[in-house]
Amino acid sequence: MLGKLKKFFKGDKFLLLATGLCTSFLMVVLYVLQPQILRFLDYKIYDQHLRRNHSEKTSGIPVIVDIDEKSLAALGQWPWPRYRVALLLEKIRLAGALAVGMDVVLAEPDRTSPALLKKQIKNELMVDVTFQGLPPALEDNDALLANVLQGKPYVLGFYFSFSKAEADQQKQVGDCFIKPGQVSVLSAPGALPPEQALHSAYGAVCPLPVLAEAATATGFFNATPDADGILRRVALLINYNGQIYPSLALSTLMQATGDPSVLLKIDTQGTESLRYSEAVIPVDRAGQMLVNYRGGGGMFPYVSAVDIMEGKVDPALLSGKIAFIGTSAAGLKDLRATPFTAVYPGVETHATIVDNILTQDFISIPDYAPAVELTATLLAGILITLLVTWAKAVWIIVPLVGMALGMWEGTSYMMSNLRVYISPLYSYLILAANFALLTLIKFWREEKQRKFIHGAFSHYLAPAVIKQIYDSPESLSLQGQEKEVTVMFSDVRSFTTMSEKLTPTQVTDLLHDYLTPMTRVITENMGTLDKFIGDAIMAFWNAPLDVPEHQKKAVSSALQMFEHLKTLNVGFQEKFGLTIKIGVGLHCGRVRVGNMGSADLFDYTLIGDNVNLTSRLESLTKYYGQILLVSEAMVEACGDAYSYLEMDCVRVKGKNKPITIYTAMTHEQATERAQEIFSHNEALTLYKAMRFAEAETAFKDLQSLTGNEALYSMYAERCQTLLDHPPAADWDGVYTHTSK
Repeated sequence: MLGKLKKFFKGDKFLLLATGLCTSFLMVVLYVLQPQILRFLDYKIYDQHLRRNHSEKTSGIPVIVDIDEKSLAALGQWPWPRYRVALLLEKIRLAGALAVGMDVVLAEPDRTSPALLKKQIKNELMVDVTFQGLPPALEDNDALLANVLQGKPYVLGFYFSFSKAEADQQKQVGDCFIKPGQVSVLSAPGALPPEQALHSAYGAVCPLPVLAEAATATGFFNATPDADGILRRVALLINYNGQIYPSLALSTLMQATGDPSVLLKIDTQGTESLRYSEAVIPVDRAGQMLVNYRGGGGMFPYVSAVDIMEGKVDPALLSGKIAFIGTSAAGLKDLRATPFTAVYPGVETHATIVDNILTQDFISIPDYAPAVELTATLLAGILITLLVTWAKAVWIIVPLVGMALGMWEGTSYMMSNLRVYISPLYSYLILAANFALLTLIKFWREEKQRKFIHGAFSHYLAPAVIKQIYDSPESLSLQGQEKEVTVMFSDVRSFTTMSEKLTPTQVTDLLHDYLTPMTRVITENMGTLDKFIGDAIMAFWNAPLDVPEHQKKAVSSALQMFEHLKTLNVGFQEKFGLTIKIGVGLHCGRVRVGNMGSADLFDYTLIGDNVNLTSRLESLTKYYGQILLVSEAMVEACGDAYSYLEMDCVRVKGKNKPITIYTAMTHEQATERAQEIFSHNEALTLYKAMRFAEAETAFKDLQSLTGNEALYSMYAERCQTLLDHPPAADWDGVYTHTSK
């Protein structure tokens, strides 16, 4: 017996059991740590189940009054004069709406008020202007709107700042008259104070005092997405200056029902629950509610604001409803990403929250969820360990797939029938980790070393190419394949002129010191180095191996190259007495990739029109005064991972189809250049609108602001040329480059 035990402890089965149990324990530790990348995965699993198990049935109470493109075209750009807002509110109320929430903040005086216009003209032009026949009540639009707001079920929106820096930046002149909610706090023994149990704000962008004082209620419309940019949960209450304020959705619902009180329960861990009327709203420990979206946009009735103003709306559409005034117009940027769609009108989130409360149809993550998830993780880890240790390979797949499907369907059942979410993520991770690791150990001693190809060619070919030949010897052909790749061209500015000042040996040393770290940046980001063309670098991503999100990795590589160059230039100045600048072009598209050349001598590279386009982009970096240019295809692929600044819409030499080109930067860099970016976009908008005189002035101001003479003097000269020779009415704004 003792001998069998010794043999067991020295055998493979003990190694498998010990490894499986240790891995399961480590997975529990990982669950406690909750690394960000795994939270992202959990978010995506939640989104899948929500899309699968959501209900499109609504209460029929919320309705959206939409400041849509149609309304903007008919009534002018936003913001509208306050008298028009007053008219809109009154028309909605008189149609029978129970309450109206405004998903906008009216923070500044109405600049179209006759009284304010007279004062501005007097101060700026020294001219006295009078409006004959204008009733005194119409001289101040803000006062007119304030009169309309008094005593009526209108809720003004406002915005909270959650950092001191943001609060200082957005600080307003004058008092803030936002109205706290009637919140009763029920605290358990040792419970956290409300300022710790709820999100606390540092400041607020408030409605104009005259409006806020007159309004019956106010509500914040902050909606903070999760780390992956998706809006899944919304705070219903926020602490500010020792008082608790309701969200726009909750405040509007209070006005509609006439019940202004909320019961907030707090325990030692934070917020426990939130009760309003007969509904117990499940919230997380920070008082945030998971929004049970009914689907993509358009799940609630939309009524165009201009149709209400013109009396074209059947009152039955608004009678007995809770209306939210918001916008679906893309230009006003009140769009969110949700589990259903990347473009979701923010105002519809408020309507969804109200609908969830009215129907009491909530999604919750209960307090017992961690215990269930940890238990499921341990059981899954132990079961798969026992299965792999003692079962034959043929008997492993069916139970493994059965467990995976069972966990997925179990999560789906609980969300569909119990309206709770229990994550299967860590159970899946331990299934995959133990199965992969234990299977690897089982076959580790049985696998033979196959190193012949690697040893024979390791000094001649790139590692990625060697691996491809190793895995698929038939791929060693000249034909190659068509594939989506990201291509990079990088070039040193004025290298020929620079090299004339150096000896041949110094030129060689300079290139070596520059190309080595740049190449490492590319390869560390899963890129494949194609070739060096003198001082230029050509590289690509997603070949010969698939690289997920290869466009993002290419942009990340370019930005890292610029950061490395700053350090390199310090050494170059000391060693060679000069510094270098580079330009990078990035584009993604389908190319022909493979072994190109003759039957006797070939190279693993790529060819195609998209390669030529990337080369043109790199050439244009100097023309536009940028270090990086990316195509619109790159912007679409990378999404909000980076910030972008549009440069131009062009036809490059040799191409007929126009493309829009951008420069890319990190979000931090965009924040630092916020003023420049704002002014640049405004100037470009004027240019596209054929307002060339205004655009020319704007570009000249930008040249003074940024010192970028290449870009903004070019645009200023282009505007002057277009003023001298006006384009046709159907001018598309595309500029054709006639040189490389």
